Amino acid sequence: MAKIAITKSMMEAAVYGGAVLGGGGGGWIEDGMETGRLALEVGTPYLYTADEMNDEDLLATVALVGAPAAENQFVKPMHYVRALQLLERTIGQPIKGIITNENGAGTTVNGWFQAAVTGLPVIDMPCNGRAHPTGSMGAMNLHQVEGYTSHHAAVGGKDELYHEVCVSGQLQQAAGLVRKVSVEAGGLVVVARNPIMVSYAREHGAAGAIQQAIEVGEALLGAKGEAAIEAVCKKLGGRVVTVGQVDEFELTTAGGFDVGRVVISGHEMTFWNEYMTLEQNGERLGTFPDLIMTLDAQTAKPIVSAEIEKGQKIAVIHVPKEKLILSTTMHNKELLAAVEGVVNKPILSHIFG
Repeated sequence: MAKIAITKSMMEAAVYGGAVLGGGGGGWIEDGMETGRLALEVGTPYLYTADEMNDEDLLATVALVGAPAAENQFVKPMHYVRALQLLERTIGQPIKGIITNENGAGTTVNGWFQAAVTGLPVIDMPCNGRAHPTGSMGAMNLHQVEGYTSHHAAVGGKDELYHEVCVSGQLQQAAGLVRKVSVEAGGLVVVARNPIMVSYAREHGAAGAIQQAIEVGEALLGAKGEAAIEAVCKKLGGRVVTVGQVDEFELTTAGGFDVGRVVISGHEMTFWNEYMTLEQNGERLGTFPDLIMTLDAQTAKPIVSAEIEKGQKIAVIHVPKEKLILSTTMHNKELLAAVEGVVNKPILSHIFG
């Protein structure tokens, strides 16, 4: 792939494949489909590889920040364009390409509307090939680059909750402030952030992860029910762990995150937006950044953590991290250690031994 005009079928596959790679987070299918349809209505977004760009070209990450289950969350496609405009104004330099922060139902198509409106290309170099909870996990380890100033432009909410905010500073502090803005805006904001050169993205990003999402979506949509779930597992090199009824479900939305646990046929999962752990009778079967995902057992529709309800019949799949296209952040002990205090489960010992 070098330069591809995005079609309707590609968009649908990207949303559904992104939903699987969201691992319980990454936004809602309905929102992703709406954004994708609007992008194709206003123009033709193009998907490039990084090889089509110059090393010094600036790329901006576009993302959704907040809690998908928040009751008052409100973002619209034009918020994406506005955030990009604010970021360019802040840094005083032109953005030459757009990348998404992660794969997810809503996030795989991040940037497609802006690309259709502005003519900028979408670069197949996400900050991560799966969804993740924190902004730092989607920042290609920029917090370790000495002297790097992180710039964020955040837009979201409606009426009295509408916010436009520009933040510059150390990456983790800037990301924390944007997270607080998402709460003030009703639970979710669109963010354009962290301009980087293409050369840096090549070293740290998840090259080809959007194409992987499209291929996973094609596998999912090319079959039905159990066969579709099996097709996804075959494409990713994963397996179906269990199929059963949701017996327990707990969710708390706090600080811009959805946190909780779900029990399906004796299998317990914890989540921090995305599923973090999978256990059976105390035995660890999967640990983030492994992909742990839930799908409707009858329709094969991917079900994010915030959608789970008691009594649903759900299939749980697991894909080892080695099968995924991941950023360098998914090997960073400092960033992954944050998971332990949220879900109250050991994480690092299961990842690094």
